[in-house]
Parts: sequence; C-alpha cells; structure tokens
Amino acid sequence: MSAFICLIPSFNEEKTIGWLVMSLRVKGFDVTVIDDGSMDQTARLAHANGAEVIINERNLGKGASLRKAFEILKNRPCEGVIIMDGDGQHLPSDVDPFILCFRDKAPGLVVGNRMHKPKGMPLIRQLTNAFMSAIISGMCGQRIPDTQCGFRLISIDALRAIALNTERYEIESEMLLEVARAGFKIESVPIASVYDGQYSAIHPIKDTIRFFRFICGKKNEK
Repeated sequence: MSAFICLIPSFNEEKTIGWLVMSLRVKGFDVTVIDDGSMDQTARLAHANGAEVIINERNLGKGASLRKAFEILKNRPCEGVIIMDGDGQHLPSDVDPFILCFRDKAPGLVVGNRMHKPKGMPLIRQLTNAFMSAIISGMCGQRIPDTQCGFRLISIDALRAIALNTERYEIESEMLLEVARAGFKIESVPIASVYDGQYSAIHPIKDTIRFFRFICGKKNEK
C-alpha cells in the first residue's frame, strides 16, 4: 500500500485513462478508478494498466461516485487520497507538489490552482471560477484561489472527519466547506492548465444553478 492513493472518477475516458493510470503506477502510486457508468472501454483499460476499478452500473454523477469511493478508501491504511480527473487535464507530473505541500504544512486539503496562469482556459470559465472561488473562500474563512479545481489531495484524517451529501459537481465546493468546518487548513499549489479541445462535462447553466442552490442551502443551515 502506497502512502497516497490516487482516485480517478471517470466517465467515457478510454482515450486517456490507460495512459494516466500507467503514469501514476510508474510513480509508485496505488490507483483506484471509479467508472461512472461508462459506455466505452474505460473500466477495462484502467484495470489493464494496474488500477483497482469500482464500477457504477449507471451514471450517478461525480459527487455520488466520489462519495462511494471515499467510503471504501477511508478505511485503507494511507496518509491521504489524491483526486484527479480522468480526461487528461491533470498531469501526473503535478502530483509531487501536492505531497510536498502536505508534508510541509500538514493541511487537511491541498487544492490545485490553475488561476495563476490560466492559459487556454475559456474566459467564461475563468470568470465563473473567480466568482465561485470568492464566495466559497469567504464561507470557508480561508483564501482558495481555484475552488472548482478537481485536482486535490485530502488527508485521510480529514476524509474520515467529514460527511458529504451532494451528487454532482457541487462536491468540489462541499468538500472545501466541510473540511474547513471540521477545523482543517486548506492550502493551494499551482498546477498546469491543460486544455486541448477536451469537452467539459460541466454544464454552464445547470451546474451554476446547482451551485447556487447548494450555497443557499448551506447558508440556511447556519
């Protein structure tokens, strides 16, 4: 068992998942892929390249998939879980700064920051991300420049201390709020911004509406 487990939620990522898993395995990481009802060869290629594969029989959403995987991984003897997307936007070479930050500052969560140099990121995503990050940072009481980045490292202690409930992309924000609420520090590290024509699964209208519903719900809990 490696000190950190790489967790990759995936949906129809047969073009990139094999390379990603293999690259992480070469670096010595255990890799778990949760295949969210893919209709292609994602699960087979992930397994062939050395990943543990958890399969959803139908598409449940990123949040539901991560929660399912967390329930399994939080009982493993490791220091933390590194979460990466399966579409190639997160580079295995960027994993090391997360671990260095974790070792140096002992936060509960380390989040990737693409906003220091968002080359190639569509302008509407830059503006939306900056707006959402300002709201979430204020609610967390900690500055987090890229709250919507899915590339992150969560300590096993933080993972065991929080309860998550969302089913889709709101989980990025929910994780931050719950980790901060549990009293953990949140740090950020710069990562490459890789945009090479990939289709974003985030719907600019539907997922923005979900975000505001989630935020309103959280404010009403206080």
